[in-house]
Amino acid sequence: MRNQSAGSGRGHHSTRPLHSNERSDEYGELQHLVNELYQGNMSGTVSSIDVLTRGEVDDLGSDLMEVLELLPSGNYKRARLCDQLNSIITAHGWGYTYGTVE
Repeated sequence: MRNQSAGSGRGHHSTRPLHSNERSDEYGELQHLVNELYQGNMSGTVSSIDVLTRGEVDDLGSDLMEVLELLPSGNYKRARLCDQLNSIITAHGWGYTYGTVE
């Protein structure tokens, strides 16, 4: 798990509505989540439950949790997980707002 500085934005959920051309304070948080899930992961796979649990532990905002909740159940190698998450992010039009993952 990453250490947080008080000003990192993690766990901070702005009530200000975002437009599709604005970056959120949570921009890049899904990339951090993916990195955390696969860091030191000997099997190279994670389950959709692992992804949801990590999102809850990281205290992601409701939009990002919605992305994770839309992930189909199953086990994922990193590339497949990133493809799935990016598809969901793109479908919502949130690529610029929250960032995509690799």
